[in-house]
Formats: sequence, structure tokens, C-alpha cells
Amino acid sequence: MTRIISPQEASKMLDAMAKECAVIKNPAGIYPPYDIVPMAKKVMPPLKTIKAVVSDMDGTTTTTEGLCIHSLEYMVRQITGQMDVSQWPGLNPDTDYPHIIGNSTTRHVEYLLERYQTAIHLEEFKKAFLKAALWFLIKGQDDQRKIEVRRNLIALQCQPVFEVIESYRHDDLLDPQTIWKRTEKKLLTTCFKGITFFTETQKVKMAVDIYYQRYHEILSAIDHHEKIPYMSTVESLIEPMPGIGIYLALMKGFLGDEILSLLPILKNEYEQKSGKPFLEQESLEDKLLYISTYFEKHPIKIAIVTSSIFYEARIVMNHVFERLNHQMREWPLSEIRKKHLLSAFSTYYSIYDAFVTASDSNEIRLKPHRDLYSIALHQLGISSEDFETVVGFEDSESGTIALRAAGIGLCCAVPFHETKGHNLSAASLILLGGIPEVILKQYAFLTFED
Repeated sequence: MTRIISPQEASKMLDAMAKECAVIKNPAGIYPPYDIVPMAKKVMPPLKTIKAVVSDMDGTTTTTEGLCIHSLEYMVRQITGQMDVSQWPGLNPDTDYPHIIGNSTTRHVEYLLERYQTAIHLEEFKKAFLKAALWFLIKGQDDQRKIEVRRNLIALQCQPVFEVIESYRHDDLLDPQTIWKRTEKKLLTTCFKGITFFTETQKVKMAVDIYYQRYHEILSAIDHHEKIPYMSTVESLIEPMPGIGIYLALMKGFLGDEILSLLPILKNEYEQKSGKPFLEQESLEDKLLYISTYFEKHPIKIAIVTSSIFYEARIVMNHVFERLNHQMREWPLSEIRKKHLLSAFSTYYSIYDAFVTASDSNEIRLKPHRDLYSIALHQLGISSEDFETVVGFEDSESGTIALRAAGIGLCCAVPFHETKGHNLSAASLILLGGIPEVILKQYAFLTFED
């Protein structure tokens, strides 16, 4: 049922629905400027039944948040002309990171444009935008992103870019950088005709294209094992977060009594994540055997959720599962179990029952909006009556709000170094030991029955 009500009636409905609401600022140009969203009541572990787990990708499942930060910093360097560290040291972890992790790319870019507006050099901005457009239209692999680039070029009176690309269409040996060097003067002279100033919305779209060009350039290098400019290595940018492989295998019921063989690895990863020594827990082995046996009998559904588009998330997760396979080969398990694990973890889609990306929604409805997590719950087939049997993991402020706004009360924050300064008060638990702590100290949030 849909009806129009007064603000007073809306207030009464919110009071009846929730004790807490989130005030979510929308991107510039979106009506209304804010959404007021009821949040699910916090649920504290343990749970008698667990039916599903939903988890963020960047910073929670993988180390790729550093890749996003690098690409945003590169964008700022491009539009200010300060490519060298001696000119500008880079983004500030204390003042910048809380605003550029966990939200949509648009929100991150809006913050950075405002933060560094006095350093922006308009001619460098134009150059960076045109170079990014050339790269995408020549080497880009994501069709939706290429469509966005074309739209932005047309809106900014930059159709000469299409003519340049067409003129080199039959020359397979030329790369975007070479074409740019040959046509830079022509493009800067013929593009942006009739535009005397850029609106804030136009600047955001231009900067988003610059960010994505760098991000996709690095992903392509990782995918093809190539070297890229301004970075000594790309291999370490995408790794599984500590404990992820063991946790996924545990929740899918793949480990049985051999979970105990993995205890030294778990303890080491807990210490790596938390920075503290692991203190032995009473009856730890018995409890781990219990939960491993439970999940053997009751394997659960798992979803991964990310504000990255599918093209990006697919490359990241393919690489993560390559790394997980490499790790599992070294696990002290029986050959039969190891063979089964390697087969099960050969692809991410054999483990995840739902894989939700920004491509399933829209840039203006990403975290802290609930949409991605609501889609995940729908894809998993979890009804609203069972939301209290779902565990959610996030590393950022906006992510924890998105989980609670989607109806997930057991919202766990697993911050990493760059998000420890976030306001994580929306979470039921803040676990500095990350996923290893979930297993070793929280026992996967499962109730122990007599």
C-alpha cells in the first residue's frame, strides 16, 4: 500500500518501527538531500540458529581498499598537477580516510573535490579527463563504464575524442598514451567548446572517470600480470583478509574435525589482525569441534556485497580465490579433505550463494543505503522473519549503517588499519581481531546446547 502522509504521521511510524534511525546524505543533485531510514534493533550473539552470512568485499574480505585509496589519491594528483610526492605528500589517513572508505565512489570524489578545491588546476583537470576517456574507449573492458564515459564526453562538448579514436582505428600498435601525445594540443583546442565553467556535478563526473581509469588500469595489470606506471608492484594489492579462507570453509561445513589442525594458522592470523597475542580460551578445541560439526550438518548461505561494479569485483574475487587456493595447498590437512577444498574453492561462485555488486543497483543508492544488502537477502531467499538469524560483516561506518538499515541486527565491524577511525557505533560488535576473532573467541556466534 502506498499513500501520502504528513511529517507528523511519518514521525509516529518511525517511532513505532525503530528506536534508531540513520540520516543518510544523498549525492549532490538528488532529491531529497537526506533520507531518514529506520535501523534494525541490535542483536547480540550467540544465536541459536544461523541461516546466512553477508559480508562486504573491500577491506572485509579482501585487502583491496588500499587499491581504491591509491586510485583516489592518483585522481587528486592528476587534477592538481602534483604527481610527485615532493609536491604533495598524499591523502591524510586521519582527516581523509574516514571520508573516502565505505561510501559510493561519487561520495568519495565529492569530498575530495571540496577538500582540495584550492589546489585544482583546471587545465590539468581537463587533460586528465581526456586522457582517461581515451584509455577507456581504447582499452576499457567494462561496457557500462564506456557508455558513461561517452555520455560525459558528449555532455562536455568533447566529441573530437571520438574522431581521434576513429582516425587511429586501424592502427593496433598505438596505445592511449601514444595517441594522447600526438593529439593533446588538438583535443585541448577543440574540446569543451562553449563551456566557460564547470558545474560541481560536471567536475564530479569528470573526476569519477579519472578515478575509474586508474582503478581499471591496475585491475587490468593484475589480471594480465603486467607492470603499470607509478607503482612498483601490483600483486600485493589483492589478498584475502586474515581468516577468510578458514571461515568460509568452516561455514560451508568443509572442515570437520580437521578444524583443529588449522588452530596455529588461526592464532597467527588473529595476532596479525589484532596486534595482540592470543590468550588461550577454556575448552577451545571442544568448542571448535562442536561448531565445525554443526556447520557440517547445517551449512549456511553466504553472500558477498560490494560497491564495486561487477567487472571490478569479478577480477578481485578471481584473484582472491587464486590466493586462497595457494594458501590451502599449505594447510596441514588430509589429502582427501584438501582435494575437496581446492575443488570447492576453484571459483568464488561455488562458495558464494549471492554476489551483489554496484551493477545490481545504482551509484546513487550504494552504501550507506540498504539496497545492496536488501538485494543480497532477497537473492539468498531469507525472509524478513529470519533476519535475526543473519550475521553481517563490514569494516566501515557507512557499511555498518547499510547492514542495520537492511534489517540485519547482528552487525559486526571488522575494521582494518585505515578504518579504525570510523564511527562504528552502529555495529553490535567491534572485532579488532577480525574474522579470526569470530572463530577463536566468538565461536562463529553459535549457541552451545547441552
